[in-house]
Amino acid sequence: MGLIKPNYGEDNCQHLKSLRGLKKVMNQTKRRKIGSGKKSTWVDVLKYNNLGDESVRKNINESIEYYEKLCSVNIEFRPYQKKIIKKATEIISRYNFVYLSMEVRTGKTLTSLGIASNLPVNNLLFVTKKKAISSIEDDYNMLSPSYNITVINYESLHKVDGSFDMVVLDEAHGMGAFPKPSNRSKIVRRILRENNDPYVILLSGTPTPESYSQMYHQVYAIKGNPFMGYANFYKFAKDYVDVSQRKINGFMINDYSNGRESIIERMKPYTISYTQKEAGFKVDTREHILEVDLEPITYQIAAQLNKTLVVEGNEETILGDTPAKLMTKLHQIYSGTVKFESGNSKVIDYTKAQFIFDNFYDKKIGIFYKFKEELNALREVFGTEKLTTELSVFKDTDCKAIALQIVSGREGISLREAEALVYYNIDFSATSYWQSRDRMTTKDRLQSDVYWVFSKGGIEKKIYKTVIKKKDYTLRHFKRDLLSL
Repeated sequence: MGLIKPNYGEDNCQHLKSLRGLKKVMNQTKRRKIGSGKKSTWVDVLKYNNLGDESVRKNINESIEYYEKLCSVNIEFRPYQKKIIKKATEIISRYNFVYLSMEVRTGKTLTSLGIASNLPVNNLLFVTKKKAISSIEDDYNMLSPSYNITVINYESLHKVDGSFDMVVLDEAHGMGAFPKPSNRSKIVRRILRENNDPYVILLSGTPTPESYSQMYHQVYAIKGNPFMGYANFYKFAKDYVDVSQRKINGFMINDYSNGRESIIERMKPYTISYTQKEAGFKVDTREHILEVDLEPITYQIAAQLNKTLVVEGNEETILGDTPAKLMTKLHQIYSGTVKFESGNSKVIDYTKAQFIFDNFYDKKIGIFYKFKEELNALREVFGTEKLTTELSVFKDTDCKAIALQIVSGREGISLREAEALVYYNIDFSATSYWQSRDRMTTKDRLQSDVYWVFSKGGIEKKIYKTVIKKKDYTLRHFKRDLLSL
């Protein structure tokens, strides 16, 4: 077959991007069981073994090498990125780390790679979310720096091997659990110690989304951090947190969420903040609320659960015997799914999935869902060829729709190829609302359309009215709204 040439209207660099996407798809693997009984074993096999033989793969690899040479041009950083890179290089050279608090779509990833190019870095470890790995690797390939890079997701970080002289921690606020450190922050701490305190860059658009107290475990493992004098969070809290008490399940416990603003003041010498407005973004995000009538039986199930706190079927039971369970069950039911008391789950109403397909089938869209059965409903209605969960497939093929879970998809990825975002459901978190709706934002896009598919008379619209005010939807809000459901 030889060199794979660009399609009509496709330039060399666009073609290179398509080839890389095709290679990623062809190299995807799945687990397969070989043998039976005690002698059986699991192996990785190609997920799509019908996409061509070894000669096809060889042609793709050779074509990628050829077009990489044609497209090997230096990336021109934007003026504000150049300033941030210069300032961050000075900070990290002095303090060993820097925190880039840059809003979504302002180029945190590329900026961090640019900082690394200014320092004596040979091997960089970039830790991020799984769905962001491919876009980070694309940025690295375009930049073509002199250092090597290992990109890995937090869930696989314990498997990482090698030595590193710089570590980049993407979406660093995910390490902010308190009063005890999360397993994620413990693993990061171990890696930093094993690598003799390398340079560290922390990235987040929202460093402390819920409490200033979240800062401590993000930086506690870094040499030179301003809180090094405190052996643990509890000692740190004596100087930086107004500790109160609250009652949970009949027991009084300490509440450490009221961190003082002095935490952020102490972090200022190590932090660079930058907003979309400062970067020149002028995007107008237009939100549309679309209401659908669910099947009558779905409303009947919701009404009975609300009234009696239990719905019993022939084989399964839905139980809402606590306010928290009732809130979650109604949240599921009003989007057409439910998780039973047995642990099994099921799609009970395909109305929302069908509505999204009927109204957006001809557009390239990103769909955000909340519960896993909502994804199953989408797959049932769209079919496997018209819907993907893989970012590389959405970006580099003619697949029209990508489905992303709200929490995992709200950070670290770009959906710039999408014509619109469609929400199957809504999360209780205000952070999820503000971050996920920005996934399409680019400096050149002037308008973005976001569509919310709510059930008439359901809980989603009430959640929406809370989170747009930058407040989480809590049991207090639910109890207030319960009478009108």
